[in-house]
Amino acid sequence: MDIRKIYEDAGALLSGHFLLSSGNHSPNYLQSAKVLEDPKKGELLAKELAKLIQSANIKVDTVCAPALGGVIAGYELARALGVRSIFVERKEGVMQLRRGFEVKKGEKVLICEDIITTGGSALEAAKIMQKMGAEVVAFAALANRGFCKRFGNNKEPKKECKLPADIPFFALADFEFDIYPPSNCPLCKEGIPAIKPGSRGNN
Repeated sequence: MDIRKIYEDAGALLSGHFLLSSGNHSPNYLQSAKVLEDPKKGELLAKELAKLIQSANIKVDTVCAPALGGVIAGYELARALGVRSIFVERKEGVMQLRRGFEVKKGEKVLICEDIITTGGSALEAAKIMQKMGAEVVAFAALANRGFCKRFGNNKEPKKECKLPADIPFFALADFEFDIYPPSNCPLCKEGIPAIKPGSRGNN
């Protein structure tokens, strides 16, 4: 499966000048919402991701996704795995498990995102699950921005990766883009305005 082509065909692999949530700038941006607006594509990608997880003999009871970006991907992955789907969300800036969701002690939970960059939100979700007594057995995402080492890839993680090395991370493909600090951004020097296309803090 050509994941890059699926993103390109959906208009989800963007080119331009983008302000990332980290504060850095990049000439490229992944917008998984454009892929997941097609339920058939979402189902197809989730099934492929489920195959990777099952091939590694990872037992999963529940898929937990950080809202907002991971909710659809998490739901579709849970459906492909035949397990339940829950999500954590931010309230007043703090990630929380709400809406009556519960996890049991020893429950095997997989944390799923649409895209994992450094894994910060996924790690927050994992810590909530662990605090409640669950066992986090894996991390997963449709796309990996290349900072973290995914299962089956020999590339070493970059120092920015926040995912723990002792828990496997599954993703369908790596997307590595140039990233610049604002003080040394060639796009800024060309006078091209930076836009922030993500979900956090946008209209």
